Amino acid sequence: MARGWFVTLEGIEGSGKSTQAALLGQELRARGNQAVVTREPGGTRAGESIRTIFLDSSISLELGTELLLVLADRAQHVREKLRPALDNGLVVISDRFCDSTIAYQGYGRGLDLTMLRELNSFASNGITPDLTIVLDCPPEIGLARTEKRAERATRVRDRFESEPIEFHRRVREGFRMIARHEPSRIVLLDSTRGPAEVSAEILRLVLQRTAATR
Repeated sequence: MARGWFVTLEGIEGSGKSTQAALLGQELRARGNQAVVTREPGGTRAGESIRTIFLDSSISLELGTELLLVLADRAQHVREKLRPALDNGLVVISDRFCDSTIAYQGYGRGLDLTMLRELNSFASNGITPDLTIVLDCPPEIGLARTEKRAERATRVRDRFESEPIEFHRRVREGFRMIARHEPSRIVLLDSTRGPAEVSAEILRLVLQRTAATR
């Protein structure tokens, strides 16, 4: 059986990743593909428990603890869900993967990038996305979206939504730097447009890339 195809969606808070991951999964399944939509942190039973702690702004975490939590989540996610799905020939769509660790804990928090890449390599067990789409928008727009979302859900802002605007600017620049360094894997898309327009462009990219590699 042919190996599956791995797509990741990345971006700052409020960039539209979760919405677009769900839409992409729906579109691919409608075309007869076996597609799995998952997320980090999360995607497994252990991962969802880690996610609760990781995002809870009322729980104080040291930087090292924050990093190790997301790496533990990734190691579990890869071995329990991503690797089996790809080995069975499925299309896997993940809302966040290794690039988020570089952008958030590296560019955002200031941890050593070389160390993070080595730890990512260990946690991901050699899995690399075939295509990564970075949904790019100014932090002011993204945070305004998360504020509205939190109000609708009557919840408090999570750990990262609560960070100052300067943090989100660093994270955005981190994603843009990563995209510049790996243009063959990563495509930067303007996500300030309407969801339908962004969704159509993502689908076009995925169908184009999968047709070229299969």
